[in-house]
Formats: sequence, C-alpha cells, structure tokens
Amino acid sequence: MNILPAIDLRDGKCVRLYQGDFSKETIVNENPVVQAKEFERKGLKYLHVVDLDGALAGRAVNAQVIKDIKKSTTLKMEVGGGIHSFEQIEAYVNAGIDRVIIGSKALTDPQFVRQAVKLYGDKIAVGIDAKEGYVATRGWKEVSQVHFLTFAKEVQKIGVQTIIYTDIAKDGTLSGPNLADYRTLKQTVKMQIIASGGVSKLADLLELKKLNLYGAIVGKAYYSGNITAKQMKEVEV
Repeated sequence: MNILPAIDLRDGKCVRLYQGDFSKETIVNENPVVQAKEFERKGLKYLHVVDLDGALAGRAVNAQVIKDIKKSTTLKMEVGGGIHSFEQIEAYVNAGIDRVIIGSKALTDPQFVRQAVKLYGDKIAVGIDAKEGYVATRGWKEVSQVHFLTFAKEVQKIGVQTIIYTDIAKDGTLSGPNLADYRTLKQTVKMQIIASGGVSKLADLLELKKLNLYGAIVGKAYYSGNITAKQMKEVEV
C-alpha cells in the first residue's frame, strides 16, 4: 500500500483543518516546499496536495506553489482542489503532476470527467468526499443526495481508475478511518482506492493495508507526531 503524506494549502501555507472546517485551521508549516522536501529527505515517495482555496473558489489558487513543490522534489504528486477546466488539468500535467484529482465537478459534470479520462487516462482521479454516506461538494459546504457507492460505480463506468475516498466526519479527527466504508468500496468497485481521513496511528495504516487498498493519506497524524515518516515507509514495504 502506498502512503501519501498530505499537504493542504491555504494562503500559500501548509495547514490542517478539522472536519473540513476552515475556521478550525492550524498552520503546520509556513513553507510548503520546505515541508515537501522534508518528506522526500525522510524517504517518502508520494505526496497528496489539496488546494483548499481552490476548492472554495472553483479554480486553482495555489497553482504556483504546487508547481514549485514539483520542481523542487522528485516526489510523485497528486493534486486536487479547484480542478474545473481542461486548461487547469493540462497546466498541472505539463508541470509534471502525476495525478490530477477532480472533485465537485465530477458530480455535477460527468461528461467533463469522461473527456478528461479520454485525454489524460490514468492521470485523472476522482475525489469522493462523503458526509453521512452522501457526496459533499464545494469544499464540503454542500451535500448532495447521491450516495458515495452509487457515485463510485458511475465514475468507474466512465473509465476512472483511481478514487480518493474521504469520510468527512473522520477528517482531521485522529479517530481512526472508516474501515467499513473502505471494505464496502473494495467489494463494490474495481478501481484503485486511496483512503483519506481519520488515520491516527500506525495500527490504522496496518488495518487499511489488510484491505488491500492502493494507498492511504496521512495528514494530521504525522504533523501531530502520532505517526513517523519511518513508520509510513515501513507500511509501504
């Protein structure tokens, strides 16, 4: 299982939120490039980056910072937040970003995702963020009437190969991942599933690994010292 340490960007800085609440923000590093280099120095290979400002604005806001991270490291990067146009996808792909995550727009405009997959193949992923089982959009400010499993099956039909699933109630809480949802997803679709939200300790990562998921994202657990880079590397082996 691949481990992806997370960098969430707001106002050009690395932050952590609690359950996606922008009013509950903690700055963990003023310089995202320095943070990314730290992950690289500690032997990690992947990076999950979210443009939080972009998720709210519906357009890439921290694109330059993201490009600077990619240029300054050899980390394989996936990026989400504010991906609403082919121009933005192309700009990220041209900058060397390995996977571009379409979030809210995947629900409102499946044709956009279909065309993106046609153009960019496995470089396109879909982020599925759920609140009490239903897909949330616009930086988690709105909740749809579409169940996450229904949505996962729909994006699989479109040709998407990778999904990042987040149970919003778990995000930033250090309360453990929603193993039941990941188990059900694994049984329902045949895509690469990346777990996001709730990881609090090494045991959580080992439980996710047992489910044979493609990857798991670690954010607050690392920044709070609950999980070390060494432990994250060990889980990947």
